[in-house]
Amino acid sequence: MSLTFTLDPALTPDLRDGVLDLWTDVTDAGGSVGFVPPTTREHIRPELVKHMVAMAEGRTRLLVGHDETGRVAATAFLTLNTHRLMTHWLWLYTVMVHPRHQGRGYGRDLMAAAADAARTLDGVEAIRLTCRGGLGLERFYESCGYKEVGRVPGAIRVAPGDDRDDIFMLLPLA
Repeated sequence: MSLTFTLDPALTPDLRDGVLDLWTDVTDAGGSVGFVPPTTREHIRPELVKHMVAMAEGRTRLLVGHDETGRVAATAFLTLNTHRLMTHWLWLYTVMVHPRHQGRGYGRDLMAAAADAARTLDGVEAIRLTCRGGLGLERFYESCGYKEVGRVPGAIRVAPGDDRDDIFMLLPLA
């Protein structure tokens, strides 16, 4: 089975709860999505609210992948630039595939769906994202066509004495 992707789905309580569950489960499985394990839905909720506000303001678009049972299985947030000199590219944030679905190619499917969605946005020519070093994530993104364009050593402090590089990746859409 494959995931069914939807850009800008209706933001229902079920979807909100599904994204919170996904974000919590990905974090607790060691995923690099802005938190460190262990976490709770209530710890993540304020960050999701920030994304939802940006969605309501038209600055962020949500891409959701549902599995065959209809559960939220993957997400990515596409955030437009508001700076007039940078509107030709967008940021991709909070790229997640549920741990129960990993290893099936769904991450690549999500990245392809995000690129397809970005191509539908007027004037967008590239996608930028950052990833946490030390996990090999840059190799995954490179396999999806992204190129490393910058790195800030030790910019992410996961825990005392555990600093990771912040890696900048770019995907031209042309």
